Amino acid sequence: MNRNDFTPYRRTTVGFDRLFDMLENAGRSAQSDNYPPFNIERISDDRYSITIAVAGFAPNEIDITAQQNQLILRGAKDDGDESRDFLHMGIANRNFERRFQLADHIRVENADLENGLLTVELLREIPEALKPRKIAINGVTATTIEDEPADDDRSEQSHVRAA
Repeated sequence: MNRNDFTPYRRTTVGFDRLFDMLENAGRSAQSDNYPPFNIERISDDRYSITIAVAGFAPNEIDITAQQNQLILRGAKDDGDESRDFLHMGIANRNFERRFQLADHIRVENADLENGLLTVELLREIPEALKPRKIAINGVTATTIEDEPADDDRSEQSHVRAA
């Protein structure tokens, strides 16, 4: 049994209860079902993609639900024509549900079904109030770090001011 004890971290941190609970629950309820197979890909620092193999599912048989910090993907096949007599049935046609825990400020941007692959695009949008910013000294306006000019730009600006 592989169990992590987060008690020492819980004693020295504040506000991470949900994270520790999620890690402990993930260890207990690890999915043994690998259906349907999926990939998780980091496209850039703030963009992610989840691709799920859903061969045989039509768009109207797939339900995507985005809740706070959770993405739920469900596939429900219609029973269809039961009069078919299969000699071998190797293509899985069963219902599924996949759940993904999302970090704060991650939202579903788009979903696309093509060639039996469902691709869900995710984007991390950090609110302006949570971005790092420079604090003003003596009443000069504070700016976000991204808005601040590069060092090369500052040296050019100081030459212009001196001239």
